[in-house]
Amino acid sequence: MPQKDIMAIPSSRDEIAKIQSEGKKRALKLALKAKFHKGRLDNIDEDKLDDPVEWQKIPLMDKDELRSIPLENYFEDFCHAPKNEIAELWRSGGSTGVPLFYPRTFEDMKFCILSFARNLIAPNLGKKDTAQVSFPLGIHPVGHVYARACQMHEIGVNWAGAGNSTPSAMQIDLINRLQPTVWMGMSSYGIHLANMAEDQGIDLTTSSVETILCSAEPMSVAKRAKISRMWGAEVWDGFGMTEAGMMGGESEAKDGFHIWTDLFYIEVVDLDTGAPVAEGEEGGLVVTPLFTNNATPFIRWSSGDIVTYKEHGTTDGPLSVFPVIMHAQRTVGFFKVRGVNINHPELEDFLFDYEDLVDFKAEIVTKNDLDVLRLSIEVLHSGDPVALSTRIGDDTKTKFEVTPDVVVLERGTLATEFESSIKAPRFVDRRD
Repeated sequence: MPQKDIMAIPSSRDEIAKIQSEGKKRALKLALKAKFHKGRLDNIDEDKLDDPVEWQKIPLMDKDELRSIPLENYFEDFCHAPKNEIAELWRSGGSTGVPLFYPRTFEDMKFCILSFARNLIAPNLGKKDTAQVSFPLGIHPVGHVYARACQMHEIGVNWAGAGNSTPSAMQIDLINRLQPTVWMGMSSYGIHLANMAEDQGIDLTTSSVETILCSAEPMSVAKRAKISRMWGAEVWDGFGMTEAGMMGGESEAKDGFHIWTDLFYIEVVDLDTGAPVAEGEEGGLVVTPLFTNNATPFIRWSSGDIVTYKEHGTTDGPLSVFPVIMHAQRTVGFFKVRGVNINHPELEDFLFDYEDLVDFKAEIVTKNDLDVLRLSIEVLHSGDPVALSTRIGDDTKTKFEVTPDVVVLERGTLATEFESSIKAPRFVDRRD
């Protein structure tokens, strides 16, 4: 697909199917170049890849397999592009195990940048806008690729980076002085900036920011509502992974992520059997990049995301040609406290529903030889700390069947603690 055609949304599902048919064959040919796939792809008929039975003969890949490659052999065994074709390297987004680095070729980058740029369509962003990009800048790609996508579409950019590169107080000052219409960053950092601004007596709902673009973290309904309320702006989310690129984004309906299926072939499967699940049922997301695989031979990559799939979303806008996935948000983690599993996103969603809550941190600690859930909270200046901590304690017991220790912190305590972190460490296990 020529570069100039990528931003043009395909006109039909039939057009997408043709692109996928050609792309799967190309993906197989590229994968066969890698030592990693030696013996894995034997007897796969490249002329029958549109037959689900033939396609599913290709074994699923996962990150544990890649991490089993000795580090000194990783680039030679897995990657198949010569060094003079490599434009940059992207760090894997996982938080566990040894981080992996994925080379991106100059050809890859054309498609990577444009996959990000598609998330500018639904919010109607363009030359009239300027953006403050507060995603981390560096080997995590989301910040610098979004910035380049904006500039490609003549959207001015302030490359602020996250708080570890531009202090949060300065970020707030830059919003006041430079008057961006768009703020881009991780959802947790958006909450952090709004909390800091409120503590300084600054009301971000009166700022110039009208649109917020987030990615790289789960976005619950409660978190979205909280960010929108604190900023007075419309919040949009994007879904991507370093193994592929920015794979999709939201329509105005906000009913899930429309996946760019002309760039990424996806499946949702039962991870025990490998069989496709029915539409609407939860399964593991499997991804095959069709154009960002010129150095990394990902084919049927099992990403670890648990999702549901819908062939059609509710929008009748330009993204309607793409299917929709909903993330189950079950890969992030959980606490097990006295036999009770507490899912991190569910706890976060629950706590952010309290409008007087500024921010929180959840920890599991050992107290008198017992595991205890400690919730450290900060409260709006206009709120009642005693009443809120009592409500949270009672409601947590009712919902999660665990009685927490609720600790009210001085305003700014969590902001100081979270400031140097790329992702706010809201969930910490401190058991002895």
